[in-house]
Amino acid sequence: MEKPGYCSGSFDGLHHPSDDDDDDDEMVDIAGATLDFSSTDDVPPLSSEVYEDNNSSSSRTAGMNGNGPSRLVDPLEDPLPGVGTYEDFNTIDWVREKSKDRDRHREITNKSRQSTMALLRRISDAFSGWLLMLLVGLMAGAVAGGIDISAHWMTDMKGGVCLQGFWFNHEHCCWLSNETTFQERDRCPQWKSWAELITGTSEGAFAYVVNYMMYIFWALIFSFLAVILVRAFAPYACGSGIPEIKTILSGFIIRGYLGKWTLIIKTITLVLAVSSGLSLGKEGPLVHVACCCANILCHLFTKYCKNESKRREVLSAAAAVGVSVAFGAPIGGVLFSLEEVSYYFPLKTLWRSFFAALVAAFTLRSINPFGNSRLVLFYVEFHTPWHLIELAPFILLGIFGGLWGALFIKANIAWCRKRKTTRLGHYPIIEVLVVAMLTAVLAYPNSYTRMSGSELISELFNDCSMLDSSQLCSYKQQANMSEPGVDNSLAGPGLHTALWQLALALVFKMMITVITFGMKVPSGLFIPSMAVGAIAGRLLGIGMEQLAHHNRDSVIFKGWCSAEAECIMPGLYAMVGAAACLGGVTRMTVSLVVIMFELTGGLEYIVPLMAATMTSKWVADAFGREGIYEAHIRLNGYPFLEPKEEFEHSSLAVDVMRPRRSDPALAVLTQEGMTVGEVESLVESTHYSGFPVVVSSESQRLVGFVLRRDLLISIDNARKRQDGIVSASQVLFTEHAPSLPDAPPPLRLRCIMDLSPFTVTDHTPMDITVDIFRKLGLRQCLVTHNGRLLGIITKKDILKHMAQMANRDPDSILFN
Repeated sequence: MEKPGYCSGSFDGLHHPSDDDDDDDEMVDIAGATLDFSSTDDVPPLSSEVYEDNNSSSSRTAGMNGNGPSRLVDPLEDPLPGVGTYEDFNTIDWVREKSKDRDRHREITNKSRQSTMALLRRISDAFSGWLLMLLVGLMAGAVAGGIDISAHWMTDMKGGVCLQGFWFNHEHCCWLSNETTFQERDRCPQWKSWAELITGTSEGAFAYVVNYMMYIFWALIFSFLAVILVRAFAPYACGSGIPEIKTILSGFIIRGYLGKWTLIIKTITLVLAVSSGLSLGKEGPLVHVACCCANILCHLFTKYCKNESKRREVLSAAAAVGVSVAFGAPIGGVLFSLEEVSYYFPLKTLWRSFFAALVAAFTLRSINPFGNSRLVLFYVEFHTPWHLIELAPFILLGIFGGLWGALFIKANIAWCRKRKTTRLGHYPIIEVLVVAMLTAVLAYPNSYTRMSGSELISELFNDCSMLDSSQLCSYKQQANMSEPGVDNSLAGPGLHTALWQLALALVFKMMITVITFGMKVPSGLFIPSMAVGAIAGRLLGIGMEQLAHHNRDSVIFKGWCSAEAECIMPGLYAMVGAAACLGGVTRMTVSLVVIMFELTGGLEYIVPLMAATMTSKWVADAFGREGIYEAHIRLNGYPFLEPKEEFEHSSLAVDVMRPRRSDPALAVLTQEGMTVGEVESLVESTHYSGFPVVVSSESQRLVGFVLRRDLLISIDNARKRQDGIVSASQVLFTEHAPSLPDAPPPLRLRCIMDLSPFTVTDHTPMDITVDIFRKLGLRQCLVTHNGRLLGIITKKDILKHMAQMANRDPDSILFN
């Protein structure tokens, strides 16, 4: 006898994480580190608590045994536990998730017409998305403010300490002093270098050596703490996080990558890594931090906690929040999420991303971490207009940025591949300490490499004023400098010294960043790339300035470069160079221009930025169309279908599908005729994530598709909760069960079957199939011929085929 209510009945304790989380204990290699991932921070628990109701346990049991009325269950409140969820390192079914959300919304709308409470529930459901965005913006802004303040303080700690309070950084310490002059605003009696504290003097060779040793000591301490904390508590806290965020937003599941431990450890170790002086930035990891905040807050709202598609809409907005707090660029953050990170970005997500980025920027502005009423350390304002002739050097900077970006990607990927395939990857702690030691030893003698990346960029972006004491503003001043018509742009000895120091800093930054990015500490690439471009741009800008000074009467400069005013701004060249190099590495275009525009606050410099950014992208694309994040996704073997990549081959679906001619037949289930024991045997003997259901083994007419996880959970719980279910029981995927005398009760599983799986014919061109996978976010697609099932194509099959067509190793795709 069939047990009524199996698919719609409530089964207390039907599935618990401990019963089905065996996969969490296996060791998985991601991003070059062997990780034990038992955390389920970013996956809703599959406990039975949500199934409690007012009925007693006995009445539920009676209903299931057929001795009493079975309770009809509201699918919104009591979904079958475990069914519809996903295992770790699997891809979500976008179509099913969107369908679930539509059904949920339709049910809430229908109920809202019946009672006031249901109407209030509908209103709160509609408002919950905006409330969640508000919380994400507040939390991410607060965390970013804490990171900025802590990193600034610990970076200055390498040089000395404030006597009035050790918690003051160098700048804030000297603000408290009444003896600070404008020309020497970084010198005050309250701030003591380590040499002054240890030896009592700040002059002489011995004092220099003491400061040098203390700089190396703190760099090693900070880097050691960073890598130890990452390795011990949250291995996923290493790296930038943007490649993995892109993969997760495309539908891939990596449990714990956005969990609370990852957030805590990444926040702490990001401060330590930046403070150690390593050639890395905090801007990229802030995107990961903001996504962690969003994922944790999603658990407060059932709509986003239970639906993977809705959760990814929130994560897309969180990526915008991360860039907003990193650069103080809310609009640039939204465009960054849209252009670079997001896989699915509906118009509703655009509005909410803008709101969340606005809240985060406001929160960071309220904290004021840099004490300058700005959201970033290197905010600048230029007042001199640029001339059309300057487009030539701007385009030259774009060419440099494209060449540097292509070279950096190839060199960094080669180094990371060596790290993954040799013994170097077995010693991440030693690697971090060696690179930190090398960086500190080589960086300290040069004042431009000794300072942090943000301070360096701020120095290079700076537009020199009359009272500026920087070496970059060391020009020869005339006695009658206040009179009109006097030229004051001739380079002085201090500027000559700064030039060769910058040249050495450029070579150092270009080389050390290659081996730093990808180590087992949080490491962003925005600041190092911008620093390389800013140095190159400042050098070119000073060169143009001196060229204009010595050739004011030439045809090129005569019309617009007069002696009464400055006509060349080296700081603008630094800004354009920074955008060019960052664009060459990441291949960002529109979002990058808007971010740089928001940093400067000047509309008139958009054209130089656009020219340099587009030139950089064109030059870099000539050597390879992949940006650094796409290259790392491919290196790590993530199942990511790049939306920007074109499929240019003429293969058909039959060429890619499995099984191939030499392979065994496709494993299928029949809609009737198979027993529970036969189904369990088939599942245990294969590793597939799902099985097509056909009419019979002879006809192979397609009926539907059922997921492996749903099948196992349903059979397991039917054995526990339904009387008479044994190995000889028939498994039915039909609406009506045939009457079989003297047979054990059948197990009906039609409710877990997808009745409308996506199919293509065997002669469908692969470029169309790839577009279907990209735009619908499919996990798999079935191949038919005249309605008969021939095979199956998964996302991994497509990625392997594309790798093979590009003469790459198809086995580099690690995950399905």
